[in-house]
Amino acid sequence: MPDPSVPPLLLDDVYLTLPSAAGPVEILRGLSVRVDEGERVALVGPSGSGKSSLIAVAAGLERPTGGRVELFGRNLARLDEDGRARLRRGKVSLVFQAFHLLPNMTAAENVAAPLEIAGRPDAAETARLWLERVGLSARARHYPHQLSGGEQQRVALARALAPRPALLFADEPTGNLDAANAAHVAELMFDLAAETGSALVLVTHDEALAARADRTVRLRDGRAEAP
Repeated sequence: MPDPSVPPLLLDDVYLTLPSAAGPVEILRGLSVRVDEGERVALVGPSGSGKSSLIAVAAGLERPTGGRVELFGRNLARLDEDGRARLRRGKVSLVFQAFHLLPNMTAAENVAAPLEIAGRPDAAETARLWLERVGLSARARHYPHQLSGGEQQRVALARALAPRPALLFADEPTGNLDAANAAHVAELMFDLAAETGSALVLVTHDEALAARADRTVRLRDGRAEAP
């Protein structure tokens, strides 16, 4: 059983500075965020405020310049790249604006891929069930280029949630979709994340979507604004 006193995600006074042609750029400036088990947190703010960088740092994809990042109580600074990957496996999933499906794999194969990597013997059957959950049973053998944008994002959502992760990062998941598909994907994301018990960290420009979260963190210039 997970320890409820240990949050899935903790960022404490995190800084991120990246090089650029014009010199170092401060992306995150003393940012602190805690996400508890099963909590749904929306990150909102203008472009360049650090929302996507926060996700990259929180998921262990980018090393912070300063501060502490913990996933499930583990300090990411003490883990190498392989260690961070092992910590994420089966426990952390990501959904992006651009879908990031593997083009040479069918919808079913895309959903099954992370389950197979985790050594799940039921990967194919679980993938079939999750495609059914997102309304795409009839598209299981189709490749990404044969699917609409909304269908591709539903496949990506099924792939992310099939392992029943403790923590789901979603970076503008409806940003490339028309209004109808965006509403459908958002409904599925919140419903299925709640069903799996996954904590959700959602980056969005959509205030209506953010309002569905339990809490909103507003970023500006790499800092969290006071509530």
